Amino acid sequence: MTVSDHAAWSARSSISTADALARLSQFDSLIDVRTEAEFALDHLPGAINCPVLTEAERAEVGTMDRQQSSFEARRRGAAYVSRNIARHLETEFHCKPKTWQPLIYCWRGGHRSGAMTHILSRVGWQARQLDGGYREYRRCVVSDLAALPAALSFRVICGTTGSGKSRLLQQLSALGAQVLDLEHLALHRGSVLGGLPSHPQPSQKMFETRLWSALRAFDPAYPVFIESESRKIGELRIPDPLLAAMRASECIRLEVPLAARIRLLREEYEHYERDRGALDSQLDCLTALHGKQKISQWKALANDDNWDGVVERLLLDHYDPAYLKSIDRNFARAAHADTLSIGSEAIGEFEAAARVLIR
Repeated sequence: MTVSDHAAWSARSSISTADALARLSQFDSLIDVRTEAEFALDHLPGAINCPVLTEAERAEVGTMDRQQSSFEARRRGAAYVSRNIARHLETEFHCKPKTWQPLIYCWRGGHRSGAMTHILSRVGWQARQLDGGYREYRRCVVSDLAALPAALSFRVICGTTGSGKSRLLQQLSALGAQVLDLEHLALHRGSVLGGLPSHPQPSQKMFETRLWSALRAFDPAYPVFIESESRKIGELRIPDPLLAAMRASECIRLEVPLAARIRLLREEYEHYERDRGALDSQLDCLTALHGKQKISQWKALANDDNWDGVVERLLLDHYDPAYLKSIDRNFARAAHADTLSIGSEAIGEFEAAARVLIR
């Protein structure tokens, strides 16, 4: 293949990020050829990881390029890339039909994705290379996250901790309403006790990718239901444009009896009843706010297996005062919100409330 032939082939095989994102669903597979660590940090929604260089191989080639020669580094890298692509051909791709159309990307649309695209195209598949790679995709995500929230109409579900805001969002979603469940996307329930066991939070970039994917799927003609949140959910930050749009939106105040709230929270946080050490560790984080004496009282209730008492004290002494202090300050329309009352934690009651909201 001559230089001019290669340039012509590259032009045919590559696709701009804007065009690719507009037709993502038309590709049969999205293939991320970056390393496992790069993929874990963030990737296009639905992509699979088929590295052409492992983390160790990439580091070795990079060191060789800096300390020995670029030629030797390219030769070593080509050997690794060839072996890795061969393995993918024999495993991940071995049953793909002739009509298979994958989109392939690396960090910036360079050598790694180019090598994979070239070989798959030579096999006969209609492979396309993402021009600009993940880096250009990430720029699109950041740009869209700045613009998309302003185009949508949000309905913010407000309510004290344990009032079942997430449960209501689930019922709204099940009935076909547009729902942006931030805590689900962030893998965190939003409070000091909100970490999910065995489910670490995604990276900030991955969280933003999940937000971007959800926001771009919404129809601006219909409202998007969302839960009132603070600026951070666990260790993750809500992008400022989305936070601003939420805080300026119409609010719905959810009211649930204290006894039902206690039962809901015990159901959601039952892992703390099985792991007292984890609970004590999280309660210690509140010492600066409430003092050692009060924390000791809460721990004593837990030692006596008085879990209703633990939850009640946490609600009345910590969560409710914090919520009431912040909600009117941060959500401009909360003071004028319509009230939606639910009598118990029963799913049926939340479903009925969701139907009222949809109407």
